[in-house]
Amino acid sequence: MDTPTLTAAELATLRDHGVVLHADRVIFAAQPALSEARLAEIAAVCAGPLPASLLALWRLTAGGRLAYDLTLTMHGQSEAISWCELFFDGSSGYRDLQGWIDHELELAEEAATEAGTAWSGRLDYLPIGGFEYCDRIYVVTRPGPEHGAVVAWKQGLPPAWKHRLHAPGVARVADDLAGALAALALDDDPLAPTDPYFAGAPLLDYLDERVDRHGLDPALRDRVIAAFRSAVRDWRSALAAGTLVTSPELARTALLQAITGDDGAAVTTLAAAGVDLAGPLRGSAGAVAVAVGAGAFVAASALVEAGAAVPRDVFDEVDGPLPAALATRLLAAGAEPCADDVATLVACGAADSARVLLARPRPVAAADLRGAIATLRTSLSRSLTEVQAGRLGHYLGADGLAARITRLDEFVP
Repeated sequence: MDTPTLTAAELATLRDHGVVLHADRVIFAAQPALSEARLAEIAAVCAGPLPASLLALWRLTAGGRLAYDLTLTMHGQSEAISWCELFFDGSSGYRDLQGWIDHELELAEEAATEAGTAWSGRLDYLPIGGFEYCDRIYVVTRPGPEHGAVVAWKQGLPPAWKHRLHAPGVARVADDLAGALAALALDDDPLAPTDPYFAGAPLLDYLDERVDRHGLDPALRDRVIAAFRSAVRDWRSALAAGTLVTSPELARTALLQAITGDDGAAVTTLAAAGVDLAGPLRGSAGAVAVAVGAGAFVAASALVEAGAAVPRDVFDEVDGPLPAALATRLLAAGAEPCADDVATLVACGAADSARVLLARPRPVAAADLRGAIATLRTSLSRSLTEVQAGRLGHYLGADGLAARITRLDEFVP
């Protein structure tokens, strides 16, 4: 998509509404620019001069929000990075620029003390954005060949968070801030999203609010949206041109959308085009695990048919009525279920699939199954009690929890 050209008057109007276009990306809830005096203060705590691309941004706007997708490889996993904030002075929360600078100065001093080395009192890495305390974006200020490069940091999560990073991760985004902003993209067209939680939704909501309550011209809003949509990853054109496999990010987006839409035909087409089905697609999860976990059982069947790897513990991903035919195929491809998996299938309304698992050559022991069903029932009953008392919100709701309990009670192997 081509980016529409906006006039100086239109850009000024948008600035009044907190919208700034920079490096072909849309920043909203945009803050005022930094003064030269403030830029000098920040530079004074950096190991080298502020990079030109960062100065260009901060002389236009020093903070705001972004609504794009960014995926990087960390520890061999495909990690979504939440770069939805640009830090700014005066924020009372996690977006406070000076607060993050002070935090990094403290950490740098502690690291030098622990290493027994002298500390310069300056930052090699300047924090400029991210999301709360979870993800951060840094610009390298240390003189040398890496000066100006942009790197991302992501917090690790406890082992219970399957497929997520379990240790902090760091990855290079681009050689400079302009390149880092160019790396921001839209996996979903915001005007025709395939995922209900698409990245562009916050900007659309912001613009609608400016129209409804602050007098932004709807036509100008639409021009901003057109500019915003220029970042959509157009994998369909690449597929038609036979070049999809040359762009791993486009191929990844295509495969994720095929799974999200539970589109088996699209999966087959992508596989025939040479799209890699083997690598991590979301965190450490491969395509089959993602599809099964999303309840995209048609897509999962197509992936197995196309030769995608089936993890041994794929039945751990189930949270819906997985068809018996797919259960059979997953077993044939090497999946090894346990008693908990059988109980989950029963609770999810897939009793026939549970029986397929029980009929395999190495079935789950009856005592183990009884124990798994009892444990799951206890957990569901506890959640149901909390939901009914108004102390817990649950994605299944009271009716969904009750239905799963009933299925467990009525199951006959």
